[in-house]
Amino acid sequence: MRYIPNTEADRQAMLEAMGLTSIDELFSTIPRHLHLARPLDVPAALSEQEMLRHMRTLASRNADVDEYAVFLGAGAYNHFTPSIVPVLTSRGEFMTAYTPYQPEMAQGTLQAVYEYQTLICQLTDLEVSNASLYDGSTGVAEAVLMARRLTQRDEVLISEAVHPEYRSVLRTYLQNLGMQVHELAVDDAGQTPLSRVGGRLSKQTACVVVQSPNFFGVVEDLSGFADAIHAEQALFIEVISEPVSLGLLKPPGAWGADIAVGEGQAFGNALSFGGPYLGFFATRDQYVRQMPGRLAGETVDTEGRRGYVLTLSTREQHIRREKATSNICTNEGLCALAATIYLCTLGKAGLRQLATLNLQRATYARQQLATIPGCRLVFSGPTFNEFVLETPKPARDLIARLSAQCLLPGVDLGRFYPERSHQLLICVTEMNTREDIDRLCSALASAVQV
Repeated sequence: MRYIPNTEADRQAMLEAMGLTSIDELFSTIPRHLHLARPLDVPAALSEQEMLRHMRTLASRNADVDEYAVFLGAGAYNHFTPSIVPVLTSRGEFMTAYTPYQPEMAQGTLQAVYEYQTLICQLTDLEVSNASLYDGSTGVAEAVLMARRLTQRDEVLISEAVHPEYRSVLRTYLQNLGMQVHELAVDDAGQTPLSRVGGRLSKQTACVVVQSPNFFGVVEDLSGFADAIHAEQALFIEVISEPVSLGLLKPPGAWGADIAVGEGQAFGNALSFGGPYLGFFATRDQYVRQMPGRLAGETVDTEGRRGYVLTLSTREQHIRREKATSNICTNEGLCALAATIYLCTLGKAGLRQLATLNLQRATYARQQLATIPGCRLVFSGPTFNEFVLETPKPARDLIARLSAQCLLPGVDLGRFYPERSHQLLICVTEMNTREDIDRLCSALASAVQV
């Protein structure tokens, strides 16, 4: 809030209403040794004018993707957003909407959620989708917890090529639940071999989690995965952090996946310094009652008119705590709306065309960068719009040098995998022109020879 109107008299009146004499009494249940016995180590208060000037100064230090040639990906993708998306999502009816508890007052919001769910089902080739989750990482964690409830097992097999931050969030969720997480290494192609999955499956395995395209940009060959996993009565979870790839690639349902989760930011949502983003979640109809989050459904009223309602919302506020499927308290409604408008604007043919454009430009960049002396492509597997390039110099040094030329050449993989400190994860989308790619090649070729 920019303005908090509570005066000292207001605060005193509230304390009296609670039967207290000081704010400290509000925290009397907290042990004294945990209280901070000194002032906070923060600067003195600023006036509103001074604060606004300070914030503008800080904002001026931010880099704008419109001023750079951006080749960053790794779960956050620089795609073009048609103007219709922000225009419609900025309408007051959507900007001010909260959870649609009262369907008679929220038919527009519920219909938008219903249409979002339909689009996610069409993209993933699965029967049911929820109304969205916080982001891709929490989607992965919720999928694993769902698999645990369904199988009553406590072991997770997850590819090391699943986004490292997704795996980190998963471990945070599971650290006090007694679940074991085992990581599966990739091969020289950058893929997770079925043989390594089959060799680790057991009667304790709740699920196997694989991402495609994976964190290294490689498209996984998931042939036989579902059969091997289901033979042990475990569940197969596929993760997608770059959903534009679904315009070309085989969907999770067609691979036999039981649950598909991922990050929907690429569908009409800005990079926004990493959030808010959009977690999508789809599964098979037989598992719907263990699906986290909420589900909007279509029905008819007493006069036979079509209407929309919250059909399923099994969180602890709506159901006994021990029966709740999740503590997720809301869906990313505005982000889901943006994705809905974006996908409806592009349509099936438009999404396929966009995916093809990403593939073509990334292929050109991959071929050109591989010709730079001292550089090589790390993995031989097929890729979509991301790939890994090994360089003779540390990736962080090259990033610093090229950033000064308004080029963001990729993500330093050493940040996540210390042994990959000389590797760049490079992403090419429709926002990168051929001139941008050629400039990247030229600048990188010069930098590695310095």
